[in-house]
Amino acid sequence: MIDRRPAFETRCFIDILKSINTKVTGNNNHPRRKVYSKNSGYIFLLVMFFIATSCTRDYLPKPLGYNRLELPEPAYQSLPDTLPYSFEYSRHAQLLADTSNIRERFWIEVYYPQLKANVHVTYKRINNNNKLLKEFLDDAYTLTAKHQIKAYAINEAITKTPSGKTAVIAELEGEVPSQFQFTVTDSTKNFLRGALYFNTHVANDSLAPAIEYMKKDIMHMINTLEWKN
Repeated sequence: MIDRRPAFETRCFIDILKSINTKVTGNNNHPRRKVYSKNSGYIFLLVMFFIATSCTRDYLPKPLGYNRLELPEPAYQSLPDTLPYSFEYSRHAQLLADTSNIRERFWIEVYYPQLKANVHVTYKRINNNNKLLKEFLDDAYTLTAKHQIKAYAINEAITKTPSGKTAVIAELEGEVPSQFQFTVTDSTKNFLRGALYFNTHVANDSLAPAIEYMKKDIMHMINTLEWKN
């Protein structure tokens, strides 16, 4: 059905709405924290008035601010035998060598070209060194906490994988560059960390379907993780 509200009248009542004072409390940058005063009733009446009195002119609504994402059906494959760990990763992803300046042996990137998403995976040996384990856990916490400036929530949970490994899952909300991070360890020999990034300038709200898709894929990686020593 075509909305026949004229564009000029739409602009008109928007201008009037802007002229009405509304009271906002809390963090003005976050829409969930806006609380409007009793003037909201006048706003509603004005909107209904302009809709009721508008004349006929074809009006095409603006498209959504993001493209519809085509998410592939999940399908998995195993990592190559050259790594000291194994897990199942997506058949829609490419396995790449780490490209960072501080890269180490056995660090990899699981890249999703269709979604422009990358899971950066790092691996460390613990060798029954509790001090080393604490250092790795502290580093992982610091890397997650540095996103607090832009994140409006960081939700962490400690869980056990089906094979009994301890995993720490961190979900970050807000306009953060990394939306999902995790560590997995057996507390004696092996320590693995992963972080999700998107190589795009699209806002995270618009990426929400892709982020949820990636979270499920990463959880599959975590739940199928095995050490080879």
